Amino acid sequence: MPRRINRALLPLSVLALTLALGGCISTQGIAPHGEALAADSLATDAAIGEAAKDAHWPSAQWWQAFGDAQLDRWIDLAVQGSPSMAMAAARVRQAKAMAGVAEAAEALQINAESTLKRHNWPTDQFYGPGDLANTTTWDNNAALGFSYALDLWGRERNASERAVDLAHVSVAEARLAQLELQNNIVRAYIELSLHYAQRDIVAAMLKQQQQILDLAQKRLSGGIGTHFEVSQAETPLPETHRQLDALDEEIALSRNQIAALAGKGPGAAAQLQRPTLSLAAPLKLPSALPAELLGQRPDVVASRWQVAAQARGIDVAHGGFYPNVDLVGSLGYMATGGGALEFLTGKKLNYNVGPAISLPIFDGGRLRSELGEAAAGYDIAVAHYNQTLINALKNISDQLIRRESMDKQQEFAAESVAAAQKTYDIAMIAYQRGLTDYLNVLNAQTLLFKQQQVQQQVQAARLSAHAELVTALGGGLGAGDDVPTAEQTQAPKTPALLR
Repeated sequence: MPRRINRALLPLSVLALTLALGGCISTQGIAPHGEALAADSLATDAAIGEAAKDAHWPSAQWWQAFGDAQLDRWIDLAVQGSPSMAMAAARVRQAKAMAGVAEAAEALQINAESTLKRHNWPTDQFYGPGDLANTTTWDNNAALGFSYALDLWGRERNASERAVDLAHVSVAEARLAQLELQNNIVRAYIELSLHYAQRDIVAAMLKQQQQILDLAQKRLSGGIGTHFEVSQAETPLPETHRQLDALDEEIALSRNQIAALAGKGPGAAAQLQRPTLSLAAPLKLPSALPAELLGQRPDVVASRWQVAAQARGIDVAHGGFYPNVDLVGSLGYMATGGGALEFLTGKKLNYNVGPAISLPIFDGGRLRSELGEAAAGYDIAVAHYNQTLINALKNISDQLIRRESMDKQQEFAAESVAAAQKTYDIAMIAYQRGLTDYLNVLNAQTLLFKQQQVQQQVQAARLSAHAELVTALGGGLGAGDDVPTAEQTQAPKTPALLR
């Protein structure tokens, strides 16, 4: 009876010994130092504070606020067919597959193998195989082996959780790629609209310059004008034609850019018609802006998941300091001699089962270095997350300030155009009545078109500011359902056994 008790205690004794030996490698002095910022702890400026009185996030199809069906169609084409989106989707599938590989390590592993060999035995008078000498036999075996990681310290579980967190990172990065693609198309589309508007102005300039030339020639024919006035009227025409050609070039290049962003060839760019952009409704902003950024901006979400993944990496590194215990076994048939399939008979059956224990005693500092790398990786991820959050708030504040400025500039630009138009009309009437010379008309015309160009640029900048602000807010992609908790991003403490 005492002998049976000793045998029962033997596995426990082995386990106690391994735990004692595990203390030979310590984690002392290795721990992460980074701490993630709380979004509400960051001070916000008056622009964010004022905007946060409204409680609205942009919609998922935020570009529809511009009221251009052609833009809606091209963004849909881009999301479906852009190579950048295809790459982002492939990265998500790759990350999910890697998570599956990591999770598989936690499951029961079963493998089968079999060999059938003809064996010729040598003759050796000192070490020979006895009765088998100078014979040929079958040397066959078939086995079914299994292993199961008991994962007493959670190493495999943390490794699979880390892989899942990295898959979440890929999903958030795919959202970020989608948002950037949408923003790039909207910006290129606004540029296309601006080029068309500028071309209208230059075309009107050419038309009026031609009218002035016709008037100068009529005045010369009537004996009340001079050749100098005609020469002055002819001078700006070549430059205006050059500007028209340059704008036609810009329009063609913008079309090609939009087509390329959508994953189409230059031939598809010919389908692009003149944009009909407008921006009637103002964009409202959410309340509690800093905190809600954690679930809306894809880059913030991705960096937060990266912190969670690095936290699990520290747990994985901690698990390496403990003894590893796996349950292993096999069931098989084997035989040397007899017929080719005689080894499959019942009397040839054999099996084995039991724990397999491995213990790190001396590794030249490998485990401590791995833990140090994991701790440093966590600090890097935390610092990157903090910087991403700070940049996000700055970006939003910048776009709010810019939007407010663009609204004011639009009003001033409209006033300037109205004043310049009035000046030009007066100068033209005076010139037709012979009360002023051509130079005053030319100056008034130049001022008018300059102010019209400024007005178009301000309007395009206002549209761009809207797009940039929506992008800064996360584009309404709804990332809030895919955000790690505060516990998941917390740095794990060093277990007492390893201190």
